[in-house]
Amino acid sequence: MYSSKKPLRVSFNAPVTLAFAALCVLARGIDMLTGGAANRLVFSVYGSPLSDPLTFVRCVCHVLGHAGWDHLISNMMYILLLGPMIEEKYGPKNTALIILATAVVTGALNMLLFPRTMLLGASGVVFAFILISSVTVREDRTIPVTFILVALLYLGREVYDGITQRDNISQMTHIAGGAVGSVLGFLLSKKKKKDPLF
Repeated sequence: MYSSKKPLRVSFNAPVTLAFAALCVLARGIDMLTGGAANRLVFSVYGSPLSDPLTFVRCVCHVLGHAGWDHLISNMMYILLLGPMIEEKYGPKNTALIILATAVVTGALNMLLFPRTMLLGASGVVFAFILISSVTVREDRTIPVTFILVALLYLGREVYDGITQRDNISQMTHIAGGAVGSVLGFLLSKKKKKDPLF
């Protein structure tokens, strides 16, 4: 008997998100194989001379490195949850732009403000994704209440933690990542509204 139902299949619905997650897992594996040398050399960012070509590589690749599997898994849960929605809304190219912009901004800020501190991990990208996922510009010159609430809850907590706590979590990275996500969310929403084919 012929059935008109399509067979169940796996869909690679978010290529940039999946590729980013795969690169993070690969970076973690390489770091383990090198006994931590890969994180120190490539997958973290810290103050180093601009004459060193690896300075620029680290400024981007630090979002791929993670201190351990728990660190990686906690970030990937958010990336894999939010990334596909962002990629569907803004497209693969813009999703890659969000990740790259977050990496460069958080890496540069860490080199300037905390040159003796080694920064690694995708938490800045997570916060960019959290903030950008709450941005939906329906009319010009409007700010959604949901965006305000998300910004107050997530970024407000990071500012408070940054003032009151001393831990290994980089609140500056979370705040900067959220700021990048917020700005790009509004810019990309406006561009999409003007050019629906983008």
